[in-house]
Amino acid sequence: MNSKLQHIDQIPVGPGVSGAELAAQLLSAPEALTGLTLEDARVVVRYMAPRFFSANTTFIREGDAGDSGFMALLIDGDVVVERVTLSRTEPVTIRVLGPGSLIGEIGLVDKEPRSASCTASTDVWCAILTREGIESMITHDPVVAARLLLGISVNIAERLRDTNRQLKLYARLATAMREELANVSTPAPPPPADF
Repeated sequence: MNSKLQHIDQIPVGPGVSGAELAAQLLSAPEALTGLTLEDARVVVRYMAPRFFSANTTFIREGDAGDSGFMALLIDGDVVVERVTLSRTEPVTIRVLGPGSLIGEIGLVDKEPRSASCTASTDVWCAILTREGIESMITHDPVVAARLLLGISVNIAERLRDTNRQLKLYARLATAMREELANVSTPAPPPPADF
């Protein structure tokens, strides 16, 4: 497949729909959590570029700070999101994402290293929005840019709330395990001696 396409309309999609229109439909779908209308999404898509990743390609690496200024809208294919935890050296799969998913949106907002790795588990087509693209959108289409950034913020906030819920659960489990270990490791007092 040709990975050097210049416009999203060149992404190979089904008959009767253009790559740009499919991208706009995915971006405005409720699952995308952007809160954009179809018209807003069409504006956003004008600032995006097509990108192809072959299966088994890691296109975002955890800890990478060099190329963190973009997000991707998954048009076709599946992506595995993985993170290395403190207690492990092998990555743990966080989730598997399909068409309509946003990937790397935190990197669009901040300039910090990537927090997870993303690997194409199948051949993947994405629509990429760079930090330069969002800055151009802010200049030329500020209302749509504001709506997009608000939608991204809501999406990030929901994931943060979910992480907080998980941390509370892990804290309760850790407390229960400590209590259980304390009960097991404390030897029972010897029975009283009969005299």
